[in-house]
Amino acid sequence: MPSDFQAASSMAIDTETMGLNTQRDRLCLVQISNGDGDAHLVQLDGQNYQAPNLKKILENKDILKIFHYARFDIAALEYYLEIKMANFYCTKIASKLARTYTEFHGLKDICNELAGVNISKTQQSSNWSAAKLTEAQKKYAAQDVLYLHQIKEKLDIILAQTGRADLAKSCFAFLSTRVQLDLEGWLGIDIFKH
Repeated sequence: MPSDFQAASSMAIDTETMGLNTQRDRLCLVQISNGDGDAHLVQLDGQNYQAPNLKKILENKDILKIFHYARFDIAALEYYLEIKMANFYCTKIASKLARTYTEFHGLKDICNELAGVNISKTQQSSNWSAAKLTEAQKKYAAQDVLYLHQIKEKLDIILAQTGRADLAKSCFAFLSTRVQLDLEGWLGIDIFKH
């Protein structure tokens, strides 16, 4: 991130990794957007996770961080950048609480319904550790953050209409604990289960 980047009060954030096992599959790319239609891509080489300007934004407790499936992205960011984050919004959690009329809560599904945009997920399983990303990878990565502010607004309306806004906030506040449990070995274990 350039040092003169002006972070907004809410930032859409996503990550690309080498796989789905946070401690094995390294963080390769961080996408960030302040909701103005631009996305910034921060490529990490696997050797140096310093990224001081990015860390400053991510650690700022006054900035709302909007994710889709925040649990995974927060874990990757905290693990590799060695930071602690707070103040989250997860469009996947919000969608599951608000859009109970469907089982489809993937980013592609909610982008289509709530933002009227059909995004492609064809680059999802590509080599994000490449020294030079392809134009298709860059486009894919950018679209994962470009619509999150708009989706959040629509989900907030539905959450308010259904009386589930406070429940959503409680779930977002629990994300820090859920991520800590994941990183300490309870990834697939429901500790609340009998």
